Amino acid sequence: MSHHPKFIKQFIDLQEKTGSDIVTGTRYREGGGVFGWDFTRKLISCTANFLTQIMLMPGCSDVTGSFRLYKKEVLEQLVLSCISKGYVFQMEIIVRAKQHGFSVEEVPITFVDRVYGESKITSKEIIGFWMGLMKLFATT
Repeated sequence: MSHHPKFIKQFIDLQEKTGSDIVTGTRYREGGGVFGWDFTRKLISCTANFLTQIMLMPGCSDVTGSFRLYKKEVLEQLVLSCISKGYVFQMEIIVRAKQHGFSVEEVPITFVDRVYGESKITSKEIIGFWMGLMKLFATT
């Protein structure tokens, strides 16, 4: 398990306190971090987030993370509006949330790389992310 369940209570507490539509874990704010990634994996993630920040201004520091809490009706609407598949979906759903005016709050998390198995990030996924980013840039 890469996302420790100890953060779930913080997600719920923040959503109850703020009424936010989405609470997402972030590795890129004070108190967050990544353990067990090599330089290449960190570079890919940081670059993807950096480019998204510049091109789409999503208002969220970690668009490639997947540890999130959604209000059910918000998630249902966002899934219908997203067209991406694969890794880029994580970024698109945050961008679409901003488009729809949904509120997003962040909880700093520490991400620990899996002990068994390998990363699912392939060159095909990286190219897909770039193409998805360009498509969203051109259409949002």
